[in-house]
Amino acid sequence: MNKLRVVLLLGLGSIFLSSCTLVATNPAPAHVAKSNVPLGLLNKTIPGTNGARVRFVTRPIYIVDASGHLAPSSRLVPSPPNLRSIVGQLLLGPSAIEASAGYTSDLPHKLALLTASVRNHIGYINVATPLDTLSVSQQLLAVGQLVLTAYDVGATRGIVVEANGVPQRLLVPNGQRIELASKSDFQSLLNP
Repeated sequence: MNKLRVVLLLGLGSIFLSSCTLVATNPAPAHVAKSNVPLGLLNKTIPGTNGARVRFVTRPIYIVDASGHLAPSSRLVPSPPNLRSIVGQLLLGPSAIEASAGYTSDLPHKLALLTASVRNHIGYINVATPLDTLSVSQQLLAVGQLVLTAYDVGATRGIVVEANGVPQRLLVPNGQRIELASKSDFQSLLNP
């Protein structure tokens, strides 16, 4: 009986406290004067830097849609976009809204990106673990995601995926394994 009384008192106390708030609600937005905004947050440059600015642009990443095809999805990246930042966004996977619509990623959730750069229109992506540990269908979609995403940031001749600096032979839809995979190899995986 004593335990029941304690539980009831805790329950009533929590209900009572949940109706309290420390912040008064305001039915309309309040105007804050520019002179009252601290730390230079309204400046055109980043506070505490020597005039640095960050501009963002939208770039597509390719994720797997509900039908198992690759589909583009927009992401914001710092301008100018580079392969490292866009592959970093790709490794984050679909957003919560995209996931609720059935979108997924076939790239491993814990895949660590070591380096990513574009040289002579070829993207070089160095990851910590090889992709050949994935199933065949996952390999195809994962490599397709990387190839198509890299294309839009300058890797127009294709990509080379390395695992700890060792070039990997990538599976393409025609069943072959090649070192340099290009956009034309993965056109068949795009959502029609």
